[in-house]
Order: sequence, then structure tokens, then C-alpha cells
Amino acid sequence: ADEMLSGCQIHRFLVLHKELDADDGELTRTRKVRRRVIQDKFRDLIDALYGGKSEIFTKTEVTYEDGSTGSISATLRIDDAVVVSDQESAA
Repeated sequence: ADEMLSGCQIHRFLVLHKELDADDGELTRTRKVRRRVIQDKFRDLIDALYGGKSEIFTKTEVTYEDGSTGSISATLRIDDAVVVSDQESAA
């Protein structure tokens, strides 16, 4: 393992309560992630990941295929990932 890259490992994660969708502006029509939109739309989730919380309630506005809008709410669990140190990966 590269020591310079060891800090790039995923330490915490959550599973989103909805699939990213082009209709909601989160993806381009070619399915590329619009990072700025994700950062703005899911700021509360990002802050919870870095803030050490174990769960967070969130509510997100969605646009359905027929053009109607609604919202989805959920309490999401935030988990810690197993981080492998350089010594462990060398063994």
C-alpha cells in the first residue's frame, strides 16, 4: 500500500435513501454525477459524516418521471468502514 494514499481510504459511509437521478439534477443525461448539486443538496449528510454522527434524519425533494414533485424522508445510519493500515496490508 502507498503510504501517501493511505489517508484517501473511506472511513465512514451511508447508503442514500434515493437513487441519484437526472430528473432531480443530480446526474447529467449521460449519468455523470453533478458534484456541486450533490454537495449543495446533501450538505446535511456530508456534515453528519464528518461530524461523527451515527444517524441523521433527512428529507429530500424529488421530481417524478411525469413531472410531479414530492419528498422522500428517512433516517439514515452512518457506518464506520474498516481502515487498513500500511502494516496490515503488507502482512
